[in-house]
Amino acid sequence: MEWGKRDFVSFWDWAARQTLGDIFWRRLWDSTFEWGDKTFYWYKGGVTNVSYSALDYKVARGDGNRTAFIYHHPEAGEERAITYSSLLGLVEKYAAALRGLGVRRGDRILIYMPTRIESAALMLAAARVGAIHAAVFAGFSAGAVADRLELTGARWVFTQDYNLRRGKLIPLKETIDRALQAVEGKVEVEKVVVFESGYTSREAPLRRGRDLSWGEWLDHASQGRPDVEWMKSNEPLFILPTSGTTAKPKPTVQMHGGYQVYVYLMEKWVYGMRRDDVWFCTSDIGWIVGHSYVVYGPLLAGATSVIYDGVPDYPRPDMWWEVIERYRATGFWTSPTGARMLMKLGVDKARRHDLSSVERVFTAGEPLNPPVLKWLMYDVFEGRIPVIDHMWQTETSGPLVANTYGLAMYPIKPGSAGMGVPGVHVEVVNPETGKPVGPGERGVVIVRNPFPGLTPTLWGDPERYWRSYWEARPALKGVYFTGDAAYIDSDGYIYFVGRADEVIKIAAHRIGTIEVESAFLSHPAVAEAAVVGVPDPIRGEAAVAFIVLKPGYKPSEDLKRELIEHVRKTYGPIVVFKGLEFVNMLPKTRSGKIMRRVLRRLWTGEPLGDLSTLEEEASIEEVKEAISKLKILMKEE
Repeated sequence: MEWGKRDFVSFWDWAARQTLGDIFWRRLWDSTFEWGDKTFYWYKGGVTNVSYSALDYKVARGDGNRTAFIYHHPEAGEERAITYSSLLGLVEKYAAALRGLGVRRGDRILIYMPTRIESAALMLAAARVGAIHAAVFAGFSAGAVADRLELTGARWVFTQDYNLRRGKLIPLKETIDRALQAVEGKVEVEKVVVFESGYTSREAPLRRGRDLSWGEWLDHASQGRPDVEWMKSNEPLFILPTSGTTAKPKPTVQMHGGYQVYVYLMEKWVYGMRRDDVWFCTSDIGWIVGHSYVVYGPLLAGATSVIYDGVPDYPRPDMWWEVIERYRATGFWTSPTGARMLMKLGVDKARRHDLSSVERVFTAGEPLNPPVLKWLMYDVFEGRIPVIDHMWQTETSGPLVANTYGLAMYPIKPGSAGMGVPGVHVEVVNPETGKPVGPGERGVVIVRNPFPGLTPTLWGDPERYWRSYWEARPALKGVYFTGDAAYIDSDGYIYFVGRADEVIKIAAHRIGTIEVESAFLSHPAVAEAAVVGVPDPIRGEAAVAFIVLKPGYKPSEDLKRELIEHVRKTYGPIVVFKGLEFVNMLPKTRSGKIMRRVLRRLWTGEPLGDLSTLEEEASIEEVKEAISKLKILMKEE
């Protein structure tokens, strides 16, 4: 909308007032937007509480008997649902227990638990008492958890004894113990509260004086009804570090006022969410997607959210399709990595199930390659519904570039994430001049104005925030730098081609890694592809590709040559390859993003940097071996 570009302040004032039927303000704001010192403020003077908007406000309007969450953990055989009224009661109980433990307004708690009703309720309870939660993905290593303890300074930790993943017992409490040893003397943790899963007879070790069982914690509940802590609009709701694909995780912060306005409006405008929706988002609550569109967003809209603790292909290879059929999901949200895994498993897995309830599918996390989008839209859903790629970041809390399904959807162009969402002035500009690029010309993605979902700071490090995002390059001072590279077509559609530092420069040609990977994925043998640029003495850079094959295809020199020729025909002969090798897995973050900087540094021999978000350590050894093979071949040639 041009209004949002021309006058973003009046636009977001109007937009926030459209939410008043679902979002509660005890006191409306005096000022819609103000700049501060290396920060900004939304809805200043307003008083609210996200937890109250999500639960009390819904129960008060008569939605108490409607289902809030459906929980499913297939490996553990757990399945249950909870209504808005029952969830409110659980959150009140947890809030009272937090107060009994001494948790007060502005205190930080760290939640290292799987995606389940109890962990979601704990997030809501923390918000209710004015505490700041840091929900950490329960697959992180002790080192990654220790980093987040240091970043947040959390004094209370909540975890689970064990979890089940692919038939293995995962000792979460032991991970917390190792993390606490690593930060001893740096962070003073008062209590560790442990939820008993019942998945094993083995008891998790409890340290006397510090650790509490879940039941012991609940016994600390303060007397009487736990009143809501009414929060100023710009008081923190949660801290969530970025996934660390490019550097040390940055501790983003979201505020009670702006966050709930933005998340709610995006789920209406982009996702078209309604009260009668059954929303199945596959994200873990430890990621921003899980925060916004597993927990907070669906509740703010009064919808039903499916909380799934598990993987798409275990204990059966069609688990996600099974969940959709079982609960009659109307909306399905997953990552491009998840979509590629579904394609790798085959369309027959989807066709075993009745997917007729699904009205729309969304993906984000990194660009959805056109072959995968087309497979979902036409092979799985037979052209009946839209499959919509869109783009956002941990920093933005919700969509930044998207097709507005909930307003007036425009034609889908495979490979494009759409256009800037209403109220967010997105442009693709030349990084050296800061001026908009022409159609088809590569540039970097910036946002001209703040918006309510954008993190206004980094916890404890406002200087890094301003330096990293608002003064990233001399020509980009005063605009938000996303760090992504893209181009725009003549219709205004934006095509992301990778991170700005992941564009390959071959003999003066700027080539997007995503585009080359998409060309690989259009070949029937390829399940996954990762492409990076590495130094080349003649061309400046050349491409190196790492390929995961689909079942039924075997690595061979002939297939290598066939794939390279396929890319040259599909994308163009300007892509010069230094090598291609087959691997069984790629280095990815726990949220499914390919860690291309790790691939590049493995090739050059540079230090790998922060690996706290790496999903599978064995992937590093896979790539090391592949690189060794390639370099031996290069010497022989």
